[in-house]
Amino acid sequence: MSPVLLFILGVVFVAIGIAVSIALHEVGHLLPAKLFKVRVTKYMIGFGPTLWSRKKGETEYGFKAIPLGGFVSMIGMYPPNKEDGTVRPSSTGMFQSLASDARSLAHEEVGPADGNRVFYKLPVWKKIVVMLGGPAMNMLIGLALTAVLLMGFGTATQTTTIADVSKCQVKAGETVDPNSADCRLTPAAAAGLLPNDVITSFDGKSVTSWDELTGWIRTSADRQVSITVERDGVPVTTTVTPVLSARPVVGDDGRQAKSADGTLLYQDVGFLGIGAQTALVPQPASTVLPMAGENIKQIAGVVVNLPARVAGVAQAAFSEEPRDPNGPISVVGVGRVAGEVAAMEEVPMQSRVATLVGLLAGLNFALAVFNLIPLLPLDGGHVAGALYEGARRRVAKLFGRPDPGAFDIAKLLPVTYVVAVLLMGMGALLIYADIVKPVSLSN
Repeated sequence: MSPVLLFILGVVFVAIGIAVSIALHEVGHLLPAKLFKVRVTKYMIGFGPTLWSRKKGETEYGFKAIPLGGFVSMIGMYPPNKEDGTVRPSSTGMFQSLASDARSLAHEEVGPADGNRVFYKLPVWKKIVVMLGGPAMNMLIGLALTAVLLMGFGTATQTTTIADVSKCQVKAGETVDPNSADCRLTPAAAAGLLPNDVITSFDGKSVTSWDELTGWIRTSADRQVSITVERDGVPVTTTVTPVLSARPVVGDDGRQAKSADGTLLYQDVGFLGIGAQTALVPQPASTVLPMAGENIKQIAGVVVNLPARVAGVAQAAFSEEPRDPNGPISVVGVGRVAGEVAAMEEVPMQSRVATLVGLLAGLNFALAVFNLIPLLPLDGGHVAGALYEGARRRVAKLFGRPDPGAFDIAKLLPVTYVVAVLLMGMGALLIYADIVKPVSLSN
């Protein structure tokens, strides 16, 4: 299959995954709303003109032309005007007009039999359940995909099979021509070890993992030890003498550690000159939650620092500065990364599919975390409004005051529009950056 076709298939795979994730996010709102008897008039994937729809019961289900989200329409999202009990306020100011229009839209389909089926009359805890249903659905999808990734495909793990044997002993940061007189053979090359040899014992001890073997090699500098490998099904035993060599200190993140002043750290340890082959090794169920938690933690860190991250993307997009590969990207950027992964013919197909599954898992966690930001029109904004309503009612009850009723979240619509404009601007900026200066796996 050609790299171009593989690239397209990778993009399509992730595009379908995102569409399904959005659809299920809205199902997360739809199901509890119907469970609590709120009348749901529309369940739509996308925005803009309707491409196709069908009415089932009291709800219209369909697809719209712009596939950049979705929505569920529930009647009575905002309470009537407190002053006169209508959906229109007595004042005609700009902000009041915005709230008035929202109330009119929220109540235009409310009929005589719908008095107790409007959203604003729900108890606070039910409102929170409805609004958290979407992010919770994305969390469950991310968790399920993480389980598939870890338990089904597995994680890339170093095996006890040799991938490569270095010919020359080279100091850190230097290069040596393997055919020159300056090339001193590594202990592995001198002992005749070959790629695809499976190491079964070292210094008389059975080898069960690469990490275990690495530890023994590092502590065996300048000492001759026996090593047994399986080559083409036949055991071969020889001796090696690891040499003392400066090797990079690797941190918990898998990168070379640095000192306080930014200098790369090295340590003198035993060295053979071999590298390990990697293979996907299925992991136990106990690894799923920790992996998901770590993924969510990293995403939350990006969201918390989102303004600074987006500013960095803007600076890179309109200058010669390099772009941060760990910064935010748009759906265009995600599609490009997915295409690059799928087109990597040198990587086994199983590993490529596993990477795409992991990408979708991360996207669902990102959708969940982003929607929990306590600003309208995001789900977190509605949750914050419900929590404020509950707190206000508790305070009124504590001091013997009349119940203030449902919080009129329509009053926050001016803020909502500002946030919506900012989100659209951020989306447009990220798409532009992903076109002119994309994040690439080769960066």
